[in-house]
Amino acid sequence: MLWLAPVFTLLLCAFLMGGRFFQSGAYNWWYTMLLPGALTLACSLAVQKDARMKYRGILALPVDLRMIWAGKTAACAGWLLCILSVFFLGITAGGMLFGGTIPLQNSMAGSLLIFITFLWQIPLCLFLASRFGLFAAVLLNMFGNVLGVVTFDIGGLWDFMPYTLTFRLMCPVLFILPNGLPVPADSPLRDTGNILADVLVSLAWFGLLFFLTAHKFRRQEAK
Repeated sequence: MLWLAPVFTLLLCAFLMGGRFFQSGAYNWWYTMLLPGALTLACSLAVQKDARMKYRGILALPVDLRMIWAGKTAACAGWLLCILSVFFLGITAGGMLFGGTIPLQNSMAGSLLIFITFLWQIPLCLFLASRFGLFAAVLLNMFGNVLGVVTFDIGGLWDFMPYTLTFRLMCPVLFILPNGLPVPADSPLRDTGNILADVLVSLAWFGLLFFLTAHKFRRQEAK
């Protein structure tokens, strides 16, 4: 999946869109649909074998289970960074081939922000997969992403909903709406003033979900 997911996205957009819409279309499909699905699948595979064995293999280890959970989280975060790097290289090369519409520094910043704002999904998807299985984890996480697309610009308390953060941040950085259309030049969504706040909210969600899911995983010792 390290190369298949980004290569599939890039080839699909090159075939269906190409030209000047290649970069914006590829980024839009990437962070709204294909990356969330691939990340959920990767997290599910990270716990699937242990879950099938009722965690007997790791319960026998003289290690705090929170460290095991941290290791799985770090492994998935490393996978996320690698797959985003592959996508960034591919979309940069595609921009040179078809004509770039997104400046290189914006594309780099967009990929970095996607990485940061997707981190919180890792402990969540690990937990969902360990408790409910792969299919339910994919279904629930994709539903959350769809909900984020619908509610990303409502404001109020919805601004703190983690699923809306990536979609909102891509507006001032990549100038793309979640529906794939360009952000109007006079839209307040182009304001860069909230980028830092949204990043901090996303990191806070990651810390909270990691703490809660690691504590829950540690209770496997009692079984």
